[in-house]
Amino acid sequence: MSEGSQPTKSVADYEATLSKADTSVASFEHEQVTALQKLRIFLQTFPVAVPIFVLILSLVLFGFTTDGLIFRPGNLSTILKQITPIGIVAIAQTIIILTAGIDLSIGAIMVLSTIVMGKLGVQLGLPEPLAIAIGLFAGAVMGYINGVLVTRLRLPPFIVTLGTLYIFQALKLWYSGSESIRNVDTEAAAPMLIFFGNVISVGGFQILYGTIAFLLLAIIMTYVLKHTAWGRHVYAVGDDPNGAMLSGVRTDKVLQSVYVVAGVIAAFAGLVLIGRVGGTITPLAGETANLDSITAVVIGGTSLFGGRGSIVGSVLGAMIVGVFRFGLSLSKVDVLWQDFTVGVLIIAAVAIDQWIRKASS
Repeated sequence: MSEGSQPTKSVADYEATLSKADTSVASFEHEQVTALQKLRIFLQTFPVAVPIFVLILSLVLFGFTTDGLIFRPGNLSTILKQITPIGIVAIAQTIIILTAGIDLSIGAIMVLSTIVMGKLGVQLGLPEPLAIAIGLFAGAVMGYINGVLVTRLRLPPFIVTLGTLYIFQALKLWYSGSESIRNVDTEAAAPMLIFFGNVISVGGFQILYGTIAFLLLAIIMTYVLKHTAWGRHVYAVGDDPNGAMLSGVRTDKVLQSVYVVAGVIAAFAGLVLIGRVGGTITPLAGETANLDSITAVVIGGTSLFGGRGSIVGSVLGAMIVGVFRFGLSLSKVDVLWQDFTVGVLIIAAVAIDQWIRKASS
């Protein structure tokens, strides 16, 4: 070792320096988490807790205001019958909103599909299974059109489906000739179209075959979203499309498939609707289905910003709307104030969603 490279300090010098060093351990103060913050984190983890609480609260409230009339089997049956078609449409709307989209044409798809089934099965005499299959296919085609416009032309879903809403409404009036198909004609020529209108009676409680189909569909779609790659991709696209794309998710194909599946589900809702109303097929049906389905989804806790929500929440949302409307009717509240109440529920649901989202910010 050369003279210039010799150490200038000895080992003893270093040890003396270390003995004078600060030996205290660094500590980090944790911010105190308040009860309100804990609640917000809990609701983000379990978003269905809010609609469950609101549903129970609304049942208790109307139990008092109607002297228990709402709990009568016949009234509970009526609520379930009323929400069944809209609940099915809400399932379709849910998977679209999970991708941070929206479908304003979903109700028109439902009604136009019923007219296709009625025209083919009742008036043209096609075999009923074929008429139903073509009606479901028509729903898929309309959903495909929405998906193509969103993915290929990069148009906002709101604008796309607002445009197709008017297109499908015009087509349903043109194809039907603005005429309805009577229930007696449906029963005589195509009774399979009213299959989902059959009921199972248990005491004074009645449940439609369509309601059973609605609940089974909700279970199936819940499983698909939670336990399949497609379902995880739907959530990923809604939460962070760029991140999903970088992870290898083919976002355009996922979006396209979502609109097609939603179209098929909406067409199935139309088939259930035919049974629900006893076989009458009219182009004027489902006028409020678009907004009602969005209402159920939002009240059920699905975020309009995408990536968060569930089918269970939307089912509960549909039930909440049904209970509120029927409970207010039993309480002899004017329809005007029924709509007012639903509007307040929507605003409150969105406000809660915004507040919950801050838990991760």
